Amino acid sequence: MAIKKSELYSSLWKSCDELRGGMDASQYKDYVLFLLFLKYISDKYAGKPYAPIKIPEGASFKDLVNLKGKSDIGDQINKKIVAPLTDVNDQLSRADFPDFDDPAKLGDGKEKVDRLTNLVAIFEDKNLDFSKNRAEDDDILGDAYEYLMRNFATESGKSKGQFYTPAEVSRVIAKVIGIREAKTSAETSVYDPTCGSGSLLLKVGAEARTPVTLNGQEKDQATSGLARMNMILHGNATAEVAQGNTLTTPKFKEGDSLKQFDFVVANPPFSDKSWSNGLDPENDPYGRFEAIGIPPKRQGDYAYLLHIVRSLKSTGKGACILPHGVLFRGNAEGVIRKALIRKGYIKGIIGLPPNLFYGTGIPACIVVLDKQDAHARKGIFMIDASNGFMKDGAKNRLRARDIHKIVDTFTRQVEIDKYSRMVSFDEIEQNEFNLNIPRYIDNQEEEDTHDIAGHLYGGIPQADIEALGRYWKVFPELKETLFKPNRSGYIDLSIDPKDIHSTIVNYPEFKAFTEGMNAHFQKWQDKMVPKLGGLDVGIKPKELIVEISEDLLAYYSGQLLVDPYAIYQHLMDYWDEVMQDDCYLIATDGWKAETYRIIETDKNGKEKDKGWACDLVPRELIIAAYFSEEQAEIDRVNEVLEETASQKQELEEEQNSDEGVFYGFKKINKGTVKTCLKELDPGTDDDEEIQILDEWLNLFDEESSLKKDIKILEISLDLKSLEYYPKLTEKEIKDLVIINKWIFELNNRINNNIQDLVIKITRRLQELFDRYGSTLPELDNHLKILETKVKQGLSKMGFKI
Repeated sequence: MAIKKSELYSSLWKSCDELRGGMDASQYKDYVLFLLFLKYISDKYAGKPYAPIKIPEGASFKDLVNLKGKSDIGDQINKKIVAPLTDVNDQLSRADFPDFDDPAKLGDGKEKVDRLTNLVAIFEDKNLDFSKNRAEDDDILGDAYEYLMRNFATESGKSKGQFYTPAEVSRVIAKVIGIREAKTSAETSVYDPTCGSGSLLLKVGAEARTPVTLNGQEKDQATSGLARMNMILHGNATAEVAQGNTLTTPKFKEGDSLKQFDFVVANPPFSDKSWSNGLDPENDPYGRFEAIGIPPKRQGDYAYLLHIVRSLKSTGKGACILPHGVLFRGNAEGVIRKALIRKGYIKGIIGLPPNLFYGTGIPACIVVLDKQDAHARKGIFMIDASNGFMKDGAKNRLRARDIHKIVDTFTRQVEIDKYSRMVSFDEIEQNEFNLNIPRYIDNQEEEDTHDIAGHLYGGIPQADIEALGRYWKVFPELKETLFKPNRSGYIDLSIDPKDIHSTIVNYPEFKAFTEGMNAHFQKWQDKMVPKLGGLDVGIKPKELIVEISEDLLAYYSGQLLVDPYAIYQHLMDYWDEVMQDDCYLIATDGWKAETYRIIETDKNGKEKDKGWACDLVPRELIIAAYFSEEQAEIDRVNEVLEETASQKQELEEEQNSDEGVFYGFKKINKGTVKTCLKELDPGTDDDEEIQILDEWLNLFDEESSLKKDIKILEISLDLKSLEYYPKLTEKEIKDLVIINKWIFELNNRINNNIQDLVIKITRRLQELFDRYGSTLPELDNHLKILETKVKQGLSKMGFKI
């Protein structure tokens, strides 16, 4: 059976446990990623002529396995695996890979042997046979590499996580520079002058409709090696990644000038204080600062941006991630910013949420560049996306909906209140070429002000009700039902506040809205089910989710009271949680409902059978479809059990007081109760106590019997379910998975949006009633009454006031 993406990721991450302790994440990532790289290229290219990566005889993963347990395993890996690989592949360098014989990191003697042996063993898992991965063109391995990189960046800490640009930010850049809309070919060039591990460069390449030429430069030797491996794992073996300082020794040149590219993207180190080391900016041999300005000596942000500008063709487009300070800092940077604005090079600015990046927590922005028709540009399109994110551990992360909204807004140049607008050069000049986004977009929510007259004389301000206008547009009659006049400009609730929720959900208009939403989803379902039923071996899951998610987003656009991006997010979340793994199983095995035993191994190496499972068609789907009566019987007996257990507990609590039968019992169990009974005499004053103890024993026996009955019923149902799987037809499997699993869950999540609407309206109306339901005089009078009662109470107690 094919390995699921989620299992692949967790298996690879487990490999890191073998190395934790001897080094930090910024170091042990190199060992883990090299083994992933070697396993992949061995499975994919070993023994194949004309492969883009050559695997020398004796240097494959199988040869590495043969080194397990050898006393000199580390030295042998260096000599027999790493060295031959780098000797025959020009795109690889020995310096790209870690030293497998380093005692400072791996330990000495047996410790090093055991550590490396166990690490290699993890990659021997038969499920990690990438040669049989039919979905390989879908970058399942490249995604695993990205997964590891993100986790390494998270563990590496603030100072060492800069090798990785979050994939979500990379996707935004890849889309807003417009490479997908461009006419691309193998001659189309993409360049990242500070490419890190190559994630941003790869995202841009993947966004193009045709293969393009990828070029990158990275200052750190080890990180440039990660980038080269990343390129190969993503099927870009011909990509060129150079090592060196981009500002002082750029590697991509044409003669004495910088080479120019069609697209340039970068996530340079923020505010690099040593950018000019080894460089004379006033006599820059590449003319990067001519007629624009020299960046401050201790602030390198504009140095990288100007390198990008110089590296763009006359029609080139690019984007750079920079700290917000570049938008408003003055002096030399203000001069540069003014020059770039007047040249028309800056097409747009996208303000991002804080704490997205692993190297820093400060907020950043994306500066989008476009030289084509720059002279005709009349303004800069700005987006404030700082509020669109989710918490992900210690960091923030852009959700799929946030990415899509940014891209849609930017590519369509749509102006949205408090989110985006086109800012003219005239307005920017009036602000002295300051590009700080809050100067042009106010994203603050309007303050919820209190109405003094409402507090004094009562009544909910009409303005607060009209602020909920988007609801009343859909439920105009409900509005008339909920409110009644008070005086000019003020209204009252016409129902009891505790009835707000029930009134809304039971109102005909709301019921009609709910039915309409269900019918709307049903139409999408009717269209989508046949398409999903046509999935088969060899499908491309990534292409599939793009197609169906875009369809769903477009389908819900324009629906009243519904945020289409929220609906889109429901699908994307469910894809990440369940559907993605299901589709990769289908891509490899087709519509097969294969069961397997769940075997867990304890710390002593002992295996334990934890039952069985089926990933594509979970057990509960089989039970609901074919064994509902059996499940209903189990549920019925469980209800009887709960009632019996409740009666027993009530009896124990009732008889556990000073006068109770169980008073003084250390434990109430069958043994102690029977012992107590033996000490009592029937036909005496003990009869009542005997009756209570007998009642407890009867309840205990009934509870035990019911538990046994449930166990027998569950074992029977489990066996029936397991035996039914081989009887399933392909049509039954498709119906169960598509309708009972995927569609059912997605519909539930979308319906939750409707319930959220009711909750929001109810909370707001309750809040307004609590605020204005009582006038100030009424509150003052109530306070006086309470004060009088307190004084009377104190007087009775003998206190004089």
